[in-house]
Amino acid sequence: MISIQRFTERLARLRTITAPGRGITRLAFTDEDWAGRAYMISLMREADLAVREDAFGNVIGRREGTRPDLTPVLCGSHGDSVPEGGNFDGICGTLAAIELAQSMQEDGWQNERPYEAVLFMCEESSRFGAATLGSRAMCGELSPRDLLTYHDKEGRALYDVLKRRGLDPDHIERAKYPVRPAAFFEMHIEQGRVLEHERKKAGVVTGIAAPTRLRFRIHGHPDHSGAAPMTLRHDGLAAAAELILAVERIARSHADPPVVGTASTLRLRPNAINVVPGEVTLGVDIRSISAEAKADTVRRVLDEAEAIGARRQVPFDVDWMSDERPVPIRRDVVDFLMDCCAAEGLPAMTLPSGAGHDAMHWAERCPTGMLFLPCRGGVSHNPDEYAEVEDIAGAARVLERAVRQALQADFHFREEGQQ
Repeated sequence: MISIQRFTERLARLRTITAPGRGITRLAFTDEDWAGRAYMISLMREADLAVREDAFGNVIGRREGTRPDLTPVLCGSHGDSVPEGGNFDGICGTLAAIELAQSMQEDGWQNERPYEAVLFMCEESSRFGAATLGSRAMCGELSPRDLLTYHDKEGRALYDVLKRRGLDPDHIERAKYPVRPAAFFEMHIEQGRVLEHERKKAGVVTGIAAPTRLRFRIHGHPDHSGAAPMTLRHDGLAAAAELILAVERIARSHADPPVVGTASTLRLRPNAINVVPGEVTLGVDIRSISAEAKADTVRRVLDEAEAIGARRQVPFDVDWMSDERPVPIRRDVVDFLMDCCAAEGLPAMTLPSGAGHDAMHWAERCPTGMLFLPCRGGVSHNPDEYAEVEDIAGAARVLERAVRQALQADFHFREEGQQ
């Protein structure tokens, strides 16, 4: 049986595992993240799971089935956080995956397929500028070159960070999960306010948006702010301001399917009040669950940057930081999870995910389901992030129903040939 008390106690314990400051800070592979990982490992062992780690540090807890020859069902999420984030993002799903195993144990329920609860490492992009790296490693999408390319703000390469944690970056290919799972499930807070607004206790995800991230380097000319006439300036920051507004305007023009565009990072040199800004670096994040709508938005933003640069005589360079594919969730899996919500008496709706998640990498490899639960005010990546423990337990009961069905040897999703 799913235990509200265990969720309450474990969330309280995890709240204490953080770097000093507001909210929760467990950046990937830091001491705080590693301490949270150790705590999760202890919970897996308490649930009688056989624990192993892969070359990237992902933690897998296995409950053997009566048919170990069958491919397993996976369930999990992440444990790292953004700086000064909340205590529910990722952690709810990881605790739920472990809770399912403990519930099976206490109920004396025997699974036929093997069950594996997974703690994915480095889901957030806060430290190395790239997201869902643990899932990418398990899906064979992380290369040795990537490990040397990704650096944190202190200049440390991901490769070196893994080495210092006693992991095996030289053989990162060994992190690839060896078989195609029978199914993958992830539970997560919504990180938006749709469920709360619609007064629903669960959301079944229909697709996961993916970002295209661009870094614009704008080459203005620094001049004395008093001596340079307005007609002779080549102001890098003014050019960036035009592009920022263009990103907003172009993204808003895509209503169906929707696109979101965010100009989110800005650096300028020299950063002095009496100097016309010269070199400016601007980060832009564009997302949609439609690959076509996202590509059209990116094209129009790039065209706008070229036009602004020509008009202002300020050259623009652009670096493609990432260009990920939006991922649809199979209709039969969506229907299956909606049926599970109904069976548990949990008011539910379908909705897309605007944020990326570990599930997006598994959806291309096996039947994948993602379940959202409401968070107060839609606030996430913030110390005020909050979810009711009763809502967490309610979603976990739906997840338990879904996973137990999927663990039966004769279970099949509706689309033939996909299991």
